[in-house]
Amino acid sequence: MKGGGKMSKENRKDKFKENLHERNSEAKTVRKIVAIILFSLILIVIIGGFSGYTYIKNALKPVDEENKEKIEVEIPLGSSTSQIAKILEENNVIKDARVFRFYIKFKNKSDFQAGTYTFSQANTLDEITEILKSGKVMEEAVYTITIPEGKTIEQIASIYEKQLSFTKEAFIEKIEDEEYMKELIEQYPSLLTDEILDEDIQSPLEGYLFAATYSFYVNDPTIEEVIDQMLKKSVDILQEYEDAIHEKDMTIHEAFTFASLVENEAKTEEQRVKIAGVFYNRIEEGMKLQTDPTVQYARGEHKERLTYKDLEVESPYNTYYIFGLPIGPISNFAENALAAVVAPEDSDYLYFLHDFEGDIHYSTTNDEHNEKKKKYRSDDEIEKEQDE
Repeated sequence: MKGGGKMSKENRKDKFKENLHERNSEAKTVRKIVAIILFSLILIVIIGGFSGYTYIKNALKPVDEENKEKIEVEIPLGSSTSQIAKILEENNVIKDARVFRFYIKFKNKSDFQAGTYTFSQANTLDEITEILKSGKVMEEAVYTITIPEGKTIEQIASIYEKQLSFTKEAFIEKIEDEEYMKELIEQYPSLLTDEILDEDIQSPLEGYLFAATYSFYVNDPTIEEVIDQMLKKSVDILQEYEDAIHEKDMTIHEAFTFASLVENEAKTEEQRVKIAGVFYNRIEEGMKLQTDPTVQYARGEHKERLTYKDLEVESPYNTYYIFGLPIGPISNFAENALAAVVAPEDSDYLYFLHDFEGDIHYSTTNDEHNEKKKKYRSDDEIEKEQDE
């Protein structure tokens, strides 16, 4: 019995060693399999990464550096970045639309313009994006139309009517379409707000159609295409002044309104910073701005001389009737008018008047102002300014 027990113990010991050996062998096998799998995965990642890198590097190159044959591509109005990329890929101008989208996002390229462009397969992505951004097309503009500073919506509509196919009335009617205005507010949130929809506003886009020279590359541009191009120009101008406007604790609508007053009261950059300063001083003193162009706009017609009766027109545009800024702009304006609003010249002036030579004379008191009126105005001119 004793010997049998001892034999059993040895057998158990051998069995334990055998099991331990098997487990070690299995562990080695598992480790080998894991190592093989990990190595394979790493290899796949490396190969995949290299392949991806090679593919992207290749996709960033021109389609064919030697092929300079012209490819005409039309970018429709309102095309998104994805749509533009797809159009370029379909026309073999770029190799991969997705790579192009990532590229322009990485390069912070945007605001591509609609139009008909001429590319080639030899164009680099940099060349393609710069062409799209600058609006540089390879064909002559069908129409080149200049919209001067200080023009109202009606005047702008008249300018387009003379050169394009739509009428002045159709242009104005489109701007008065509330649903269309709401669409534009959504499309240009940095520029347009619900303030333009106020029922007392004479024309929602008054002051927002920037004075500039516009080129159109289609035979019959629509009213929407014209307005879109003008609003994009306004957005471009606004970007430089937006922070300064907010620092002045003004809305964009107020700043544009203010700039339209400066535009109509002064013609030179030097005059405009001074006039802006006078307007700020009057607002701070609780005085009415009393600027004649707002009366002209409220009346809806231009008069060489305004009478006291004209000044009494009850309108949210008439600054002889209301305190502060009008309800909205009274015209478009030059960029330096907006610059004057955000950086006016400091002074103590509260009054100014124009002489017949186009010069402006400033005063700090009403008595001084009245003396200058006698000096610089003819005797038969009707006195408009009210004593304060």
